[in-house]
Amino acid sequence: MFDTIVIATDGSDSVRRAVEVALDMAGRFDADVHALYVIDAGEVESSPEAVREDLRDALDERGEAALERVIDTAATAGDGVDVAVEVRQGRPAAEIGAYAREIDADLVATGTRGRHGENRFLIGSVAERVVRTCPVPVLTVRQLTDEDPRRTTI
Repeated sequence: MFDTIVIATDGSDSVRRAVEVALDMAGRFDADVHALYVIDAGEVESSPEAVREDLRDALDERGEAALERVIDTAATAGDGVDVAVEVRQGRPAAEIGAYAREIDADLVATGTRGRHGENRFLIGSVAERVVRTCPVPVLTVRQLTDEDPRRTTI
């Protein structure tokens, strides 16, 4: 049913459960996994010119760390899931959709809130745009609160 799954990550804590759910699905369906981090070009371009390069480098490092966490989570899960990684720059929702199309993905998995969405109601703006515009099905996974009885501690 699912041959290729894209995990869209921004490195935030709220995406952790989405990574776990997507990796579980990949293990069950023997699917290929691609983890994608998008450097928000708008965030970079709207910053003062004097700090743009430093910001781009910092976001690139954050992306590499986020992707490394996905790889580590896959290794810890022990399902034998290999993860291909990609860092891109652009508008996050558009890049996620374009990447999914390019690799012929069957599913995109993402968290509902990201780095800037901790104060958003219900769903983050990037996740919302991905749901509305992505050419493949999108699985949004919310991070459970500490009080949620379904939450397990790993």
